[in-house]
Amino acid sequence: MTFNRFEDLRIWQQARAQANAVYDSLGGDSPADKDFGFRGKMQRCAASAMINIAEGFGRRSDRDFVCFPNIAKGSNGEVRSMLYLAEDRHYLTTAIAEEMRSFAESLGEGIEALDRHLRID
Repeated sequence: MTFNRFEDLRIWQQARAQANAVYDSLGGDSPADKDFGFRGKMQRCAASAMINIAEGFGRRSDRDFVCFPNIAKGSNGEVRSMLYLAEDRHYLTTAIAEEMRSFAESLGEGIEALDRHLRID
């Protein structure tokens, strides 16, 4: 299957959903709203996952694309780890943190699948 736009990649759509969930869960009424360092770092990590997928897609070939899923996966791992801290600091409820970690884990598996696909071609 060939895609002409990164927006058509399911993995990018999922990374976008995660980034929006992070922004939504840590803003406004969240206790994390005033922890600017934590909130900013987590938002940057979540955004980095979707941005690196898009950046890699924009490269000339799969060979050029191949390093970007690794960066996206690393950023996604940071989000997963920070979700534990968000739970520990009571920025998120356990239920929300677990749901978001589960989504992040699924996203990581999808990024890994993309990485394997790029390395085969």
